Amino acid sequence: MASKPETAPEQTSEAGGAEDAGASEASGAPETPGAAATAEASAAAEAAATAEIPEALEPSAGSGGWEQKAAGALAFLRRRVTGDYEVDEFGFDPDLNDNVLMGVLRPLYEKYFRVEVSGIENVPSEGGALIVANHSGTVPVDALMTQVALLDHHPAGRHLRMLAADLVFTLPFVGELSRKMGHTLACNPDAERLLRGGEVVAVFPEGFKGVGKPFSQRYRLQRFGRGGFVSAALRTGVPIIPVSIVGAEEIYPKIADLKPLARLIGLPYFPITPTFPLLGPLGMVPLPTKWHITFGEPIPTSGYDPGAADDPMLVFDLTDQVRETIQDTLYRVLLQRRSVFF
Repeated sequence: MASKPETAPEQTSEAGGAEDAGASEASGAPETPGAAATAEASAAAEAAATAEIPEALEPSAGSGGWEQKAAGALAFLRRRVTGDYEVDEFGFDPDLNDNVLMGVLRPLYEKYFRVEVSGIENVPSEGGALIVANHSGTVPVDALMTQVALLDHHPAGRHLRMLAADLVFTLPFVGELSRKMGHTLACNPDAERLLRGGEVVAVFPEGFKGVGKPFSQRYRLQRFGRGGFVSAALRTGVPIIPVSIVGAEEIYPKIADLKPLARLIGLPYFPITPTFPLLGPLGMVPLPTKWHITFGEPIPTSGYDPGAADDPMLVFDLTDQVRETIQDTLYRVLLQRRSVFF
């Protein structure tokens, strides 16, 4: 997504432990009944916070029953209470993301959009990689579905760190939630730090031009900007993986745009669809289209000198190669699909 470069947030850490509750010895004074009761209650609370999960509730390999779910829920709650979880310098909380936020998205992914994934083995199991995808759908649900695909279907269960527009982080609640899901500002310094750290980073070069384009232009890629994502890949030597997403274009068919209203409320566009705002809140429910996410073959960059990132012709050629690969794959998948909804 398009954005203005900004500096990454300072590292925050929510990891912590429960403070020891110890009573100091009183010299020569007998312990009162009230003090004894307080000490016993404090000891009981500490024991409850640090207690091991009963062996009978520990998750076992191949178990998918309620015991495993209950054990996982208890373990998650214990970590949140005791502060036994980590948050990185960008605000990413993998414990919350994997156990709660992805669980909210999975029903959409599995039951509603029935996403089919191919080529996910093209994403390396370790080390940095840059995913470049088309962007569409009026509301950027495609980015979230790609995140679920990589976590649930990649053999290494990799996290996808997405580069998002400035607007995302200015919205109440959405900005904080995006940080906890691992997203950060779409700027080269943040992208390069993540890639050098061995993360899988996703960029959507079309930005708002892609996600907010009219339905009449569906599956026609918009301009990819100046190729800043290619420069980041060249400087870090990571492969570029083109990703093509089919199905997102039809969830909110945008037939008009109320630009004056959009400017008034500070949005890039205000969409009119066949159901919104005609049906009110009901019109905000996306159409249940059938999705296909295709991970293309990686384009290596490790063979280039780091100074190649400053060669405008090379950056342009690689940008054009990535764009053409995504566009060709979109056309191929569109020809193969039977229906928008099946």
